[in-house]
Amino acid sequence: MKYEAVIGLEVHAELSTASKMFCGCPVVDATLSQPNTAVCPVCTGMPGVLPVVNQQAVEYAIRVALALNCSIARTSIFARKNYFYPDLPKGYQISQYEAPLAENGVLRIDTPSGERDIRIRRAHLEEDTGKLTHVSENGESYSLVDLNRAGVPLLEIVSEPDMHSVEEVRAYAEELRAILRYLGVNSGDMEKGVIRFEANVSIRPVGSTELGTRVEIKNLNSFRALERSVAYQIEQQARRLDQGLPVDQETLGWDEARGVTYVQRSKEEAHDYRYFPEPDLPPLVVEPEWVERVAAGLPELPRARVERFEREHGLSRADARLLVEDRATGDYFEQVLAAAPDLPPRLAANWILGEIFAWLNTSGERIESIKVPPAGLGELLHAVQSQQINAATGKAVLAEMLQSGRSAGEIIAERGLAQISDADYIAGLVAKVIAENPRELSSYLAGKETLSQWFFGQVMRLAGGRANPQVVRAELQRQLSEKKTA
Repeated sequence: MKYEAVIGLEVHAELSTASKMFCGCPVVDATLSQPNTAVCPVCTGMPGVLPVVNQQAVEYAIRVALALNCSIARTSIFARKNYFYPDLPKGYQISQYEAPLAENGVLRIDTPSGERDIRIRRAHLEEDTGKLTHVSENGESYSLVDLNRAGVPLLEIVSEPDMHSVEEVRAYAEELRAILRYLGVNSGDMEKGVIRFEANVSIRPVGSTELGTRVEIKNLNSFRALERSVAYQIEQQARRLDQGLPVDQETLGWDEARGVTYVQRSKEEAHDYRYFPEPDLPPLVVEPEWVERVAAGLPELPRARVERFEREHGLSRADARLLVEDRATGDYFEQVLAAAPDLPPRLAANWILGEIFAWLNTSGERIESIKVPPAGLGELLHAVQSQQINAATGKAVLAEMLQSGRSAGEIIAERGLAQISDADYIAGLVAKVIAENPRELSSYLAGKETLSQWFFGQVMRLAGGRANPQVVRAELQRQLSEKKTA
């Protein structure tokens, strides 16, 4: 390529507190609640009201800042960010500007060419806006304002422009989302808008160190939208430069249906917002002792857990990442191993990533709520490993366990599914199948050796699928070899 992309991300993550950032209104699910029911004079911007900082939101922000290796400011300042929009009831947003809570962090990501460190410029607290719903009916168009979301705590995490490909952008976004979920500060339900991405994209000739003119793509709430919009802008900017046209500094939206960006407005600069310190809030002072207490309570983070699963359990990096992506899935895997310590970790991982994930995808359940507890899966896999049942039977048993909640032992005993490994019994089955199929035996002896698989299938059918496959294959090979030398 002639050009190199230069990309930075601004990530707005709602913090999962019980109440809003500066008032006592509850944080409600915007997709389930009636509009404008979780509001008060503070979050609707009534005259004469005073905001009060939510301590839990500050602690959640500290958790994220520590996980991103940021320096946490002893004193940070809230500011008013002034702009007009119908879903901004006060006419300004309380945010942080010149003195943010945290700065100078780093997030390590995996890329096709290896690990890379993406620098974090800052992480600061602010409040969310309301939500507009645009309606078009009976030939009339109008917009409705819901202020339930107004005032919900947000943590804005701003990267340096250190990413140079769509793959790196996705890796960064996924890694950050996993950290937020592990820390318990954000649900990660992107379809509900609790994480929103804004991508700053520019390009420059390969080898250049100067930054090109950037555009900002706003309000991207899925990895797919993030990838497609960034890829589209890279392509569009390259086309303009090839034609000798300038790239205009603009704020863009993304049309998912058409797969294109569109202009929302010319790009504002910081001075356009007329920032000034919020006069109704004192400086936010974070004592070192508080930071130490928060640091002591941090969980094992996703990347460290992936590396431990590779090291301790011999898993591939790809499998470890799939298990670790959701904290509850990683916990379930480790609880299975704790309940069945002799179980090979790869066996447990394969069944979780295969059968359990397939069930979750079709049922819509979360792994925390399935009817098979970790000890129950451990019991089933022990039965498979010890050849009490074969793998195919085990999958059928697991399907019934997931539906009924009954134990593996109960289902195996009730349905008589225990695998038959008795050598004499299996030898009799093999002899019977060979004797009853002389034509197939003649073809086999004449050189059509692929019929051995057909004989195997007939023996398994005669045994009702319960015969030990290894014993059947060995006995079948022995008896067929005898026929050859007879």
